Amino acid sequence: MEQLIPSLSALFAIHAGMETFFLIARLSVNGITLAGFMGEAYGQKVRGIYLFQLTSLSVLSTGVQLLAGGKILSTITGIPMLPMTVSLAFIAYSYSQFSGIRASVITDAVQMVIMLAVCAILIPWALSMPGNVEALTKGISGVTGDYTSLFSAGGMQVLFGFGIPTAIGLISGPFGDQCFWQRAFSIRENKIHRAFTLGAFLFAVVPLSMGVLGFIAAGKGFTPGDAGIVNFELVSNLFPKWVMIPFLFMVVSGLLSTADSNLCAIASLTTELRCAAEQSNEQKLRIAKLAMLANLVAGILIANIPGVTITHLFLFYGTLRSATLLPTVFALIGKRLSATGIFVGIILSLCCGLPVFAYGNICGIAKYKTLGSLLTVLTAGVASCIITRMEGKTHG
Repeated sequence: MEQLIPSLSALFAIHAGMETFFLIARLSVNGITLAGFMGEAYGQKVRGIYLFQLTSLSVLSTGVQLLAGGKILSTITGIPMLPMTVSLAFIAYSYSQFSGIRASVITDAVQMVIMLAVCAILIPWALSMPGNVEALTKGISGVTGDYTSLFSAGGMQVLFGFGIPTAIGLISGPFGDQCFWQRAFSIRENKIHRAFTLGAFLFAVVPLSMGVLGFIAAGKGFTPGDAGIVNFELVSNLFPKWVMIPFLFMVVSGLLSTADSNLCAIASLTTELRCAAEQSNEQKLRIAKLAMLANLVAGILIANIPGVTITHLFLFYGTLRSATLLPTVFALIGKRLSATGIFVGIILSLCCGLPVFAYGNICGIAKYKTLGSLLTVLTAGVASCIITRMEGKTHG
């Protein structure tokens, strides 16, 4: 049921954007990173664990973008994956060097216009073709027709194998992903609500539109060579060949937009490094550029791991960012936790939940995916509260 990915993503993106506004708007802190905010509130070791999580997340997310883009370009051109991922990385790096977050926001806006325009043309066109409306209706039940109910065997498999882990990861995004925070800190406070609400709804249009194509593919019994790029294969099969040009622009725009945001996130996170604290602006800039390059090199290596899939990486980094969800929310709503509680809680979360999820993800065992996701998000919050309470009793 890969075609469910866009629909689920869109629904939770709207929720995530709204939650980001309501919580971040309450901050009265000078800074540009989540690690910096938590460090100011709880000290260096909490700053360090957040820095580790945010950096790892950025690297994995970059890997996903390069993997997806590299696969599509490699399929079209016949050029091997490695040179394609290196080319995409170079493009993202080249325009991230101009004006920092400002350039990222401007290019994101342009890329969003491209994506919305292509969706506005392709989806009505696809639905106007004979038999595609019927295929869309039929495709909601999947290629095999076994997904008619959430509580059927097939429906529960999708829920536990993808639905719950994806929901947890997407809800965690605004609270554990520097790409969200750098924008929230860059926007005037009186415009945060409008920016995140509009952005969430505009973002939702793209995955929902691609979801329509996915359901049509399922209804037609279309079998892709690679389920990770099913929409690309369907478009090349359904439309005239020239349509692949704007569609390719749309896909690459979306992927490079996220890759560029990740580079800006890495650059901002370098301000939290101890080695950068006493540096001049020029020295900090050099450190930031080196961090960007390291991020891209790591992303290229991840994207070229034999057998790795887009879904595997997407679910894994979604679960990774959920490790900081509850501690961050507690901090935002004013619940005072101890620094040791947060630090140990997140460490336990990463050591207990992530391995379980990784095992289920690699082996394709749905219940272990859900168990790992729940362990990751709950262990950090529960352990933080318990340790804080124990410390309070000890000191009391």
